Amino acid sequence: MIDDEETRDIQSVLGDARRGKWDPVLVLVGTEGFLIERAVKLLRKATVGDGPRGFNDDLFHGAGLQGGKVVAAARTLPMMASARFVLVRGVHDAPQAEQDALAGYVAEPSPSTCFVLTAEKIDGKTKLAKAAKATGAWLSVEPLKGGLLERFATSEAKRRNHTFAGPALAALVDATGNDLAAIDDAVERLSLYVGEGNAIDRDAVEAIVTRVRVDTIWALVDAIALKKTKVALEASLSMLADREPPLRILAMVARQVRMVAKMKTALEDGLSQADAVKAAGAAPFKARELADSAKRFTDEDLRRALILLRDADVALKGSKREPEIVMEEAVLALCR
Repeated sequence: MIDDEETRDIQSVLGDARRGKWDPVLVLVGTEGFLIERAVKLLRKATVGDGPRGFNDDLFHGAGLQGGKVVAAARTLPMMASARFVLVRGVHDAPQAEQDALAGYVAEPSPSTCFVLTAEKIDGKTKLAKAAKATGAWLSVEPLKGGLLERFATSEAKRRNHTFAGPALAALVDATGNDLAAIDDAVERLSLYVGEGNAIDRDAVEAIVTRVRVDTIWALVDAIALKKTKVALEASLSMLADREPPLRILAMVARQVRMVAKMKTALEDGLSQADAVKAAGAAPFKARELADSAKRFTDEDLRRALILLRDADVALKGSKREPEIVMEEAVLALCR
């Protein structure tokens, strides 16, 4: 447990959690899902370990939330352990009265419970927001940009005992964009490719990262656009066979679909391919590929795809079903 009241940010939370330290309350607000999920995972491990879930931990969702039940769970003493872990996902979906019911606990939490709330956005004028900010529990977790992306990639490499040589770091960020899940996955693959302690160079990035993203993710996105169910399933199964976690596959597909949507809008606004690809946040060499995909998707296709991907993301994070089954069902739904 952490007793000091110094200013906190998501990186310090992650670092402390890796050392087995945790805060009694954290309200993680923002849209950078990767960092939020990493924090949740590390905080759960710091408090209750890697054992079976459900003994000293509880999970709640904002939709249909009953604040009284959540507070009761958080105030329950741990059984045959030193701490409990209570997680509320998507607290922004909870009715305002139920959010308010959590504010009192946030102001005076149990010292034996790590209480974590996640939300895309919370009105700063609410009782919950004020209580979280007053106690230092409020953390803004928004997508990283610019130099922060390179810093993130560098830190991921350092944790695996590697450095980047020459333009390798820039090449990696160009290939992955601001998708932290993709960066983390790429660094893991690069670590295995270059070997323990060796530097990661541009040749390694081009051999490992570019092949995976271009040959597999785009094949899946294009198959979805063309409603080729068999091809889409083969692409997703190929990544699963390579031990790609379903959540990462979903994150990469979602990023590509969002790129296609931005590219389509930019082209419809009259921008050239060169300018449109910049607006989409992709590398210049992706211009023709993105333009072709933008033609294949209708506006309704894109809206539907993003909703299905969001629902699958929720299912993967909160369901007890096999992740591979959730992923397969998502691909089938996307191709209908």
